[in-house]
Amino acid sequence: MEHAFELIGLTKTFGDQRAVDNLSLTVPKGSFFGMLGPNGAGKTTSLSMAVGLLRPDAGTAKIFGADVWQEPTKAKALVGVLPDGLGIPERLTGQEVLTYLGLLRGLPEDEVKARTAELLEVLELDHEDEKQVIGYSTGMRKKLGLAIALLHAPRLLVLDEPFEAVDPISAATIRTILNRFIAGGGSVVMSSHVMALVEQLCDRVAVVANGKVVAAGTVSEVRAGGSLEDAFVALVGASTRGAEGLSWLSA
Repeated sequence: MEHAFELIGLTKTFGDQRAVDNLSLTVPKGSFFGMLGPNGAGKTTSLSMAVGLLRPDAGTAKIFGADVWQEPTKAKALVGVLPDGLGIPERLTGQEVLTYLGLLRGLPEDEVKARTAELLEVLELDHEDEKQVIGYSTGMRKKLGLAIALLHAPRLLVLDEPFEAVDPISAATIRTILNRFIAGGGSVVMSSHVMALVEQLCDRVAVVANGKVVAAGTVSEVRAGGSLEDAFVALVGASTRGAEGLSWLSA
């Protein structure tokens, strides 16, 4: 089976804290893959290293066999990334951002123009032609970030919380786009805290805790006959301590 994405022994330490601990993971071609984990589990750090945004202390990552750190130009041409805390030039309009980045990637000018117009229309940003990014809401920035990730027609999308702060109508549009991307032969890796969304969209999932993969497989395998949320809570060792407290809130 061809792998769209491979994380191989990724390790990262910040000071005394091991944020990612020898993490390995494979994503088959054509998968819609969900990465789950509590806050601070190492998901964002792992994905940042895997797409070339953060250098690992050890390990590497491959995108369709191309090593992200040994063959960065080849690997990065194959992937579109929506990172956590995406920085976008704020004094440009959405159209100007996409035009600039498309040309920077070496796409033909007429192709950039056509793709930009289509992406802005599909993501319902075309009516904001004159608005600079500094005036965008969080949800609008998220949609523009997805447009940036899709612009060069990658084979793999790596999306960190793509539905965060997105309204239900826009979320439905994004789901449709991602499903079409998969149907067209693409692969998606998505981190999310929303279990219902992961169960609805993803065919495979990995649970990360303390910088390690504690479970990975099909959604059915990981949830093991129960709900994905119950399996997640059990796997990460979470508790609901305090749920019985706060008695002073009761009438």
